[in-house]
Amino acid sequence: MKKIYTIVLALTLVGIAYVNNVKAQAEVTTALCTKYIVSPFISDGQQYKALLNGEEIAEFHATFYGGSTYRIIGATGQSEGNLVFSLYDKERNLLFTNRDYDNTPYWDFKFSSTIDCIIEAGLDSENQTASGFVFLLIGFKQ
Repeated sequence: MKKIYTIVLALTLVGIAYVNNVKAQAEVTTALCTKYIVSPFISDGQQYKALLNGEEIAEFHATFYGGSTYRIIGATGQSEGNLVFSLYDKERNLLFTNRDYDNTPYWDFKFSSTIDCIIEAGLDSENQTASGFVFLLIGFKQ
């Protein structure tokens, strides 16, 4: 019986350590993103989050209104450049990928008409990131 309690205690401690690690990573990643929401940009009020392992891809949906200037910001881990994000229209035509720009953490863009988009985010396998908390923000110019 004592052996079972020891196993349960060990598993509980491992679980607590994992949760604390994820929480700490989430705080650092959030800070990396929020530093790019500065005047004249304001957040759209949404936080796009995912916890990814390996080559998993997170998918988010957003509507961008014609005539407005937007900033999309993404991060994972404790430094910039570890996240690849791509913007597609509803037919999956690639509109932008930060992979073409050294995984820049943000990009500003403007559409001439309103469009529904799909945003895919994944870990950059070239940076040896095995897992991570993904955080995206979308801001628009006031």
